[in-house]
Amino acid sequence: MITLLGWLFSALLILIVLPVWVLFVQVLLASLPVRSLAPAQGSRPRVAVLVPAHNESSLIVATLNSILPQLLAGDRLVVVADNCTDDTAALARAAGAEVVERSNAQQRGKGYALDFGVRYLASDAPDVMIVVDADSRVGEGSIERLALCCIDSGRPAQALYLMHAPAGSGLKVQIAEFAWCVKNQVRAQGWARLGLPCSLMGSGMAFVWRDLALIELASGHIVEDLKMGLDFCRSGKPPLFCPDALVSSDFPRSDEGLSIQRTRWEHGHLGVILSDAPRLLLEAIRKGNLSLLAMTADLLVPPLALLTLLLVVAFSLSWLVVLLGGALAPALIASFGLALLGVTVLLAWSRFGRGIIAFSALLYAPFYALKKIPLYIGFVLKRQVDWVRSKRDDT
Repeated sequence: MITLLGWLFSALLILIVLPVWVLFVQVLLASLPVRSLAPAQGSRPRVAVLVPAHNESSLIVATLNSILPQLLAGDRLVVVADNCTDDTAALARAAGAEVVERSNAQQRGKGYALDFGVRYLASDAPDVMIVVDADSRVGEGSIERLALCCIDSGRPAQALYLMHAPAGSGLKVQIAEFAWCVKNQVRAQGWARLGLPCSLMGSGMAFVWRDLALIELASGHIVEDLKMGLDFCRSGKPPLFCPDALVSSDFPRSDEGLSIQRTRWEHGHLGVILSDAPRLLLEAIRKGNLSLLAMTADLLVPPLALLTLLLVVAFSLSWLVVLLGGALAPALIASFGLALLGVTVLLAWSRFGRGIIAFSALLYAPFYALKKIPLYIGFVLKRQVDWVRSKRDDT
């Protein structure tokens, strides 16, 4: 019986360490010398930029001003003012965008806003539709690069989407910026080195217009971008990472805004892991779909803080078992996993994080992980399933 428990414990630890292996491979590949990529060829397709917005009056004008200079004759810029109670719509019109207003208190969430915008665009459909969040800034030339990448590949394309800590932010926001960089830049770049797809990230997403019929947009899913990417992959259109196109945003300044945003992202991600990952893994293996297998493996990597907590708990329990006379194998597996995670984070920091966070501040990361324990307890006891907007400083 004791031997059986030891084997089961070892098997559980191997399952915990597998996502660390995926993360390590992604970071290692991303850290290799950069290869120059041939620029996208061909004439720029006709583009519609769709901006879903819910009470974004403080940021919408800056977002539109970063997009408008990049549009050509025949392009469209459409703002979906979704259940707004402020002057987002009026400001967007004054800035030069087409504006459609949607009001439906029962169907809330970005997915519904996107579906509403797509139906509005259908009467004069573009070649490529690009989604930009209302709090994002689009880098110069990024609309063209993203549109060409999408139309040339015939697949959804995802820009490099980074979030930055506002000036004067504390350590936890700096660590969050580094973790975001690892998730959206490093891991996507690593998979792209092998020709594998990336997850859709919410802002800076480009779609061939005719491909939008392949998926269902209208939903209140709290991580609709993640679900959309998986749905496209299952339909034979795995998303392509386009790092030459840049979209950026800032974390909320308020603690409340940060908490709401973090809860939505992480509860949504964990919910998809539990509900969809086993089915996706079996489907990928059964159909021999390497792209779906790669996206599922990426999905199975939990947030860095949770992965750290799981390994620390596994390490402590396994060595306690050794001290009580139990098997050594689980302790060695847990120790290896924790060491591999440490090496992976240091490699990511040395290659991509030096300009984001000092090494001394990085040492605070384990304490940051501990502070997120209530968030993960909340996932078990009261999981967030409804979309909630992240609170800004002034709204």
